[in-house]
Amino acid sequence: MSEQLTGQVAEDWRPSEVQRERDEWRRRRTLRSAVIAAGSTLLLLGGLGGAVVSSPGWQRVQETYFDWDKAVSSFPAVLEGLWLNIRVMIVCWILILVLSLTVAIVRTLRGPVAFPLRLLGTAYVDVFRGLPLLLVIFLLGFGGPALGLSGMPRSPLFWGGLALVLSYSAYVAEVFRAGIESVHPSQRLAGRSLGLSYGQTLRHVVLPQAWRRVIPPLMNDLVSLQKDSGLIAVLGVSDAIRKAQIETALDFNYTPYVVAGVLFCCLTIPMARLTDRYARKKGYHGAGGLL
Repeated sequence: MSEQLTGQVAEDWRPSEVQRERDEWRRRRTLRSAVIAAGSTLLLLGGLGGAVVSSPGWQRVQETYFDWDKAVSSFPAVLEGLWLNIRVMIVCWILILVLSLTVAIVRTLRGPVAFPLRLLGTAYVDVFRGLPLLLVIFLLGFGGPALGLSGMPRSPLFWGGLALVLSYSAYVAEVFRAGIESVHPSQRLAGRSLGLSYGQTLRHVVLPQAWRRVIPPLMNDLVSLQKDSGLIAVLGVSDAIRKAQIETALDFNYTPYVVAGVLFCCLTIPMARLTDRYARKKGYHGAGGLL
């Protein structure tokens, strides 16, 4: 009976004259803001575009960097290389999550017995956060195969991916550690009071809360990894950048590099916008990656 009355009241309800005027004013204000934003954007872009097109060297720049025929001819090769970047990014990201979470847990262990592990984790994070990523790629990509270690691959793709994993894990480990330490100590005490062991408390109480808190910065680090996967091209790996370099070497037209840049943007920009949307939805402000 109450549900029927509620439904009938909902059907009979009509907004008041004041409410309709308020809604109309809001619609006009939204439309006005959209028109002003669109106009100012077009004015700015038009001014910048006019300045670029009217510059003395524009014709030469257009032929060298924005040749449509060259873009079309090089697109299949660059796209094939981009597929390798995507696979490298996926595999490396999985390994980064595993390694960084392990390091973060080790660094949060308590007690004097765990001091050597904490020291080792701290040294790893300090070293790889201090080394430039490109330098790590050179050290492992050229030095790793030269060692001739038994059972270790000589592929530059393997060593380049290993450099990405080691470097990014140092940064992501600090993200995880910040998330773990942000969980209030009372949560740990509550878990232990229920009879859970340290490992069970960490798994069922602490990590789920920490994971939800660090998702935005983790997504930002994934965006960075998407574009930094192109650095393995310095080892000769045939990724998107290397393919663009090969196409450019045919006639010294740099349009393939622009094509590679556009394809990378097609990967990173949607992910970046998704990260911002998720952060706003969860009420996070100023969340950002570390690399």
